[in-house]
Amino acid sequence: MTVQLAKSSIDLGIVITDSQKSLAFYRDLLGFEHVADTPMPIAGGGTMHRLNCGETLLKLVKLNNDPERDGRGGIAASTGMRYFTMIVTNLNDIMTACEEAGVTVAVPITEVRPGVTIGMVEDPDGNWVEFVEMS
Repeated sequence: MTVQLAKSSIDLGIVITDSQKSLAFYRDLLGFEHVADTPMPIAGGGTMHRLNCGETLLKLVKLNNDPERDGRGGIAASTGMRYFTMIVTNLNDIMTACEEAGVTVAVPITEVRPGVTIGMVEDPDGNWVEFVEMS
């Protein structure tokens, strides 16, 4: 069996604890396009903030009742989604803007192999966001 995609990218859902802080990070700081806010009809209800990042739809889900489990932390902290990656052309600008906004830098700008440089930051809920620039 092969998944037959109707779209060439995935949609990513992240459960958040503070809509305003998350929108300030993803929409205002990183510049993702806010598409809509829609009701969340499952998991006890809430609001899904939908933002475009290129062809990817980022779904920030603020539930009416925050989950009890705290999956914060980096790559080795827990199972589940630990980070997601964007390939960018302005890594220095992004990391500088995040630092100036007081965002926690998880991994400073680092060349991981010749021609590939990364930087990672934490969103307001401790999810890691990786930016990769290739020369």
